[in-house]
Amino acid sequence: MAEEEVPRDYRWGVPILVIGALILSIEWFWSHPTLLAFGLTSIGLAAILGLVFLGLSYDGTKSKLYGLKPVTTRMPAIAQPKGHVHFRTKLFWVVAVLLMYFFLTNVFLYGVDQATVIDLFQSYRAILAGQQGTLMHLGIGPIVTGSIIMQLFTGAKIINLDLTDDEDKGVYQGTQKVIVIAMIFVEAIPQVFGYLTPSSSLVSSLNGSSPGNGGLLAASIIIAQLVFGSYLVFLMDEVVSKWGIGSGISLFIAAGVSQQIVQGTLNWLPAQPGAISATNPPSGTIPKAIWFFQNYNAGQMASGGWEQVLLHAPNPVVALAGTAAIFFLVAWTESTRIELPLSHAEARGARGRYPLRLIYASNIPVILMAALLANVSMFSILLWNNPTLSHFPFIGGKWWIGSYPTAAQATALGVSQTTPLTGGAYYLSTVNGLESWLLPLLNFQTYGNFLVGHQWWQDLLHVGIYFSVMVVGSIMFAKFWIQTTNMGPEAVARQIEASGMQIPGFRREPRVLRRVLARYIPVITVISGAAVGALAAGADLIGTVGNASGTGVLLTVGIVINLYEAMGREQLMEMNPLLRRFLGGE
Repeated sequence: MAEEEVPRDYRWGVPILVIGALILSIEWFWSHPTLLAFGLTSIGLAAILGLVFLGLSYDGTKSKLYGLKPVTTRMPAIAQPKGHVHFRTKLFWVVAVLLMYFFLTNVFLYGVDQATVIDLFQSYRAILAGQQGTLMHLGIGPIVTGSIIMQLFTGAKIINLDLTDDEDKGVYQGTQKVIVIAMIFVEAIPQVFGYLTPSSSLVSSLNGSSPGNGGLLAASIIIAQLVFGSYLVFLMDEVVSKWGIGSGISLFIAAGVSQQIVQGTLNWLPAQPGAISATNPPSGTIPKAIWFFQNYNAGQMASGGWEQVLLHAPNPVVALAGTAAIFFLVAWTESTRIELPLSHAEARGARGRYPLRLIYASNIPVILMAALLANVSMFSILLWNNPTLSHFPFIGGKWWIGSYPTAAQATALGVSQTTPLTGGAYYLSTVNGLESWLLPLLNFQTYGNFLVGHQWWQDLLHVGIYFSVMVVGSIMFAKFWIQTTNMGPEAVARQIEASGMQIPGFRREPRVLRRVLARYIPVITVISGAAVGALAAGADLIGTVGNASGTGVLLTVGIVINLYEAMGREQLMEMNPLLRRFLGGE
């Protein structure tokens, strides 16, 4: 649909212009901004109101999102390949994008004072596939958050699009790109004001060319880099999805988590600067164990050495064992499935099976849940200590939302400034291994300092709430995911019927087939969401090597298994052109 074909009601422009003028007037007379700040605000507001106008002014019979097509069709995107892409070419693009990702995680942001960087996503860094202080600082956070918003809107029927229709699906994907870009700015702008501090040298040099605007210009430069890096991640994901194998997002998660696991297992350098000692041992599990065995005698090992090796951070043996256990558990659950027998309605003897995996919704619910909790963590930090948001009515600066330590308090408590101390943020924060909850429960007098000022019952409540939220949230996202990706009973019934197959012993009728599938798919969806949520939360309770988090390890195992299966399918299609056509490879 070209721009001139989009039916519009231009009368919507009048109220939108009035609203824009009113907002800018309030800003001008209320905060008296500089001309540069006022100009940047005006540009941002114009972009937002422009998108609102495009949506509301659409006067056709379809979804209002069709009004955004003049923008979505002009956004930079990766072209779809024409025809079949050979396996070697796909493998090349996967490797190239992976190398590009590792390169970008080592390109530090220009103009940032790296000594003062505070990572708002520290607890979720592995899952968000990013590296603090670099172009990959935001990682896949904006992409996943945009997906969450679209999933929620589609599941709640706020967005009326038929994703089985190619045109509606294109509008859905284009709108998701717009939301991803909006989320890039939403997550990038707060980072700069207090967490990615511009260096004094950059601010001074910019003040020389524009007196009084050095800080704002420096912040704008950092925001521009974050936006560039995040959109580059988005395009890299499209390259893998269209020209490679699997998903770019999954590839980045697996790469980041694998790096953390290898470092957490083999790193021989101490966790803190300085010489290696009993209080500052090697940070890797294996080098740490070897160091204690070499420097402690049997009596010293019995009186505290074994405890250091087995239970105490960094990277105790229990964390390595927990990581290995999660690997085996996920591999087993991925291979567990229910297989419905199928027979062809016309070709006698042609039989098959439709597999329903135990992990039917894959690992997507955990990714969405982790991204949601990461955003809760970020906004609670901003509401507590951001100079502007901390005065926001009702929720700004409130302990029950979440309170955080100052730099001096964090040093005294031995935690980071992003560790929540009270409120909802504390009870929703990730549990980091046995040391943070089980040891204090067993011996509060000796290990009570690990609770950072909390009582044992608060710690137990924290564990229960976190585990419950992960399980229930994963179930909810699993249901949304199944309904919006054509994996529900109705969609699967249509797919089976279209292929000419039926379940033996039942009439070949969509309603009958749907009724049979409805016995299994809704139940297995709930089990799937609960299983991945419980596995991820359980791994966090045990602890993971390299602080990769239970969710990160869970995702990595599932991603590697799915990538292996996808590569097997690609090789089969490469060898057999008829099979390629049957599986939709061309």
